[in-house]
Amino acid sequence: QVQVVQSGGGLVQPGGSLRLSCAASGGTFSGYAMGWFRQAPGKEREVVGAIGWAGGSTYYQDSVKGRFTISRDNAKHTVYLQMNSLKPEDPAVYYCAARRGLFTDNGDEYDYWGQGTQVTVSS
Repeated sequence: QVQVVQSGGGLVQPGGSLRLSCAASGGTFSGYAMGWFRQAPGKEREVVGAIGWAGGSTYYQDSVKGRFTISRDNAKHTVYLQMNSLKPEDPAVYYCAARRGLFTDNGDEYDYWGQGTQVTVSS
């Protein structure tokens, strides 16, 4: 059973930066694609981006391209979401998720989820 534990998040001013971390245990981390998702109050969950098992392939939602970067360190069993130039529309609960095989932007295809972490952007 894979367990996914998130850390990071918090309050940041518009234009600021935050880094979220997501550590996985209980499985062969390098065999899992990892995705980041977010859900704001009253809105559906949406994909933020994803990264392939080797880290060479990434996907980003258009609204975060050029601002957010997903990376992974397979030796540390950890994936990161670096968020720069945060905007008022970015606040949400952010989740990371894991699935075997190729990454996808469909959250329903991920098997293991982190507990979620709140990101707040406010001056």
